[in-house]
Amino acid sequence: MFLVGLTGGIASGKSTVSSVLRELGCAIVDADVVARTVVEPGTPTYGRIVQHFGPDVLREGGEIDRQKLGQVIFSSEEKRRLLNSITHPEIHKAMLKQILLYFLRGYRYVVLDVPLLFETRRLTRFLNHTVVVYCDPATQLSRLMHRDGLTPEQAKQRVGAQMPLNEKRGLASHVIENSGTREDTHRQVLRLHATLEDSAEHLPVRLLAIAAALGLAGVLLYAVKLLVS
Repeated sequence: MFLVGLTGGIASGKSTVSSVLRELGCAIVDADVVARTVVEPGTPTYGRIVQHFGPDVLREGGEIDRQKLGQVIFSSEEKRRLLNSITHPEIHKAMLKQILLYFLRGYRYVVLDVPLLFETRRLTRFLNHTVVVYCDPATQLSRLMHRDGLTPEQAKQRVGAQMPLNEKRGLASHVIENSGTREDTHRQVLRLHATLEDSAEHLPVRLLAIAAALGLAGVLLYAVKLLVS
């Protein structure tokens, strides 16, 4: 298979694009969903977060309050890096497991939905395509304030903590312009889907896997013959 990285900025509409691709039958590995799983109570990652950030980032039931934790890390570059160093290795391990499962099920490509794809750069060297969901800065701030109930200052702080969308757009191999209507965005996603479906980039890896499997089968067959002869 080959890998496709999907990213954007906070409130740029990446989740909408990911949902459409999922409806079209694409295999999606959502880093946000994985991130919530690896920090569940009782996991080693959960313990390290509580150790470094304290019980103030927890809900009454003991789960990590993502909004409270977000307020802490968006106000401090040092704390944001600390959290990333704790969570990212575990997130990547869990994502790799899902990718392998999709490979075994015969999918030709997998879409990795990763908010900080270009910020961390740990995954980009493995990707055949990168997709950025872009919207203009004014639209991004407006959507974020409306979605999360933030003040303009809070929204600007959160947007400013990420790589600018204009910079991400320059790094991507595909761009979905999401400043307009849902219909326009949907048409762009359909074109992207058609491009991915028409690609033959999965063939080299798939052929190597088949060759390896056949080679292993030949070795096993030869070993069986030796044992029974």
